[in-house]
Amino acid sequence: MGSVRAMEIHGHGKAVLDALNPEVRALRQHIPEVFKGFAALAGAAMAPGALDRKTKELIALAIAVVEHCDGCIAAHAKGAAAAGATEPEVAEAIGVTVLMHGGPGTVYGPRAFAAFQEYLAARRSPEA
Repeated sequence: MGSVRAMEIHGHGKAVLDALNPEVRALRQHIPEVFKGFAALAGAAMAPGALDRKTKELIALAIAVVEHCDGCIAAHAKGAAAAGATEPEVAEAIGVTVLMHGGPGTVYGPRAFAAFQEYLAARRSPEA
């Protein structure tokens, strides 16, 4: 619930990840091999192949919207910005979630777009 409260007050990107980080670290101490396995899976799944990293981040962001996962939205919005996605590309990917998932896409889609814009602005900022 703490991460949801942070999202309501601060936004949908960095604040969500910042709120989750201590909780993730605490759990990772108890099950480090699970987290190592997940990191290996994530690295393999997101590695460039037939699809480039940007496309994979857009897919992951769209799935995060459908799954209503604010932490996933924040992580893949950050990843999409880092991979060079543009606002029109992210908006269109989110548009597909509205088609495939209906009304909830109109709630979590804007959250994803706001998170992406936050990370995009940070990448453009000289202080980032």
